Amino acid sequence: MMQKTKTYVSDTVSRLQPSGIRRFFDLAASMEGVISLGVGEPDFITPWSVREACILSLEQGYTSYTANAGLWELRKEISDYLARRFEVLYDPANEIIVTVGASQALDVSLRAILNPGDEVIVVEPSFVSYAPLVSLAGGVPIPIQTSGKHQFKLQPEQIEQVVTPKTKALIICSPNNPTGTVLNREELVQIARIVAKHDLLVISDEIYAELCYDEQYTSFPAIAHMRERTILINGFSKGFAMTGWRLGFIAAPKDLAMAMLKIHQYTMMCAPTMAQYAAIEALRNGAGDVEQNEKKKVTDNGATFFVQSLNEIGLSCHMPGGAFYAFPSIQSTGMTSEQFAERLLLEEKVAVVPGYVFGASGEGYIRCSYASSLEQLQEAIRRMRRFLERL
Repeated sequence: MMQKTKTYVSDTVSRLQPSGIRRFFDLAASMEGVISLGVGEPDFITPWSVREACILSLEQGYTSYTANAGLWELRKEISDYLARRFEVLYDPANEIIVTVGASQALDVSLRAILNPGDEVIVVEPSFVSYAPLVSLAGGVPIPIQTSGKHQFKLQPEQIEQVVTPKTKALIICSPNNPTGTVLNREELVQIARIVAKHDLLVISDEIYAELCYDEQYTSFPAIAHMRERTILINGFSKGFAMTGWRLGFIAAPKDLAMAMLKIHQYTMMCAPTMAQYAAIEALRNGAGDVEQNEKKKVTDNGATFFVQSLNEIGLSCHMPGGAFYAFPSIQSTGMTSEQFAERLLLEEKVAVVPGYVFGASGEGYIRCSYASSLEQLQEAIRRMRRFLERL
């Protein structure tokens, strides 16, 4: 038998690093009595009316493919929702695509716009998939490292420092994962000026938009002259407590949306039919808005208690403006974020995510989700305090 002489895995995939988040999730899952502050999802289940709509669709036999872009009724509801909630207008016929989660929306967006070697500016700390997906699409991720000094807010002059003739797009996420930072309208306007100056596209990840609680949320395409330069990504996972349903959407100008639809057609066909019927119920009957009061109670109370407690035990942390993440500094301990997270898990059974997985500027920090019960958060703080006292 001939010996294998080729390497069959592509060079691009070989260079990719596995998600640093998964390692800690897998380790925590193998241990008893762990309090997990690592999971990026709300601490409550999908509203009953939404689940019931899914069940009804099954009972009625709605189990076939939908249109590639998604059910017309759902696209219409998404269009109405964006207009009502964020004052941005998109044509449901050819500017909205229903995707398998916001992650697929990001993947499709990047593959539709990038030529080999095109550069995409990634604002760090950032969600772990941004840079790898740029690379998989043939692009080159160019990091911008934000600072805790500015509460991890992108400074407009930082874009000027890294933009080149090869720069195609900028990815922003507000509220941000992992820092909870929110960019307000004035800050977005300053970014928009530079975007227009350099003729860039913006991929605006707004999956946490419903979980903004310190000021009025501004969607990037609502900024003057930015709609035609923006690919808006959102979904149902965070704001509607539908993480496991894997349903997101893209809203973009027609030429961009139709390009993305080509890729979506060949790689996914359509998003799950039953989940689409559930999403119609979530939007049509206000399940998201009704549940928002409970979400805000969780995030407001969680943020206030948890962030204050982190500061009291010696882990400096800014107050997040949205999402459900705190991003405290662990630099005073002298450990790397990986060392801190691993020891905290093994010694006190509290799971957090080391900041380095979100980019170089995340080193020296950890991400903690406070979308848990107050009792769980109180116990987590007790264990963290005990851990710090032993150091």
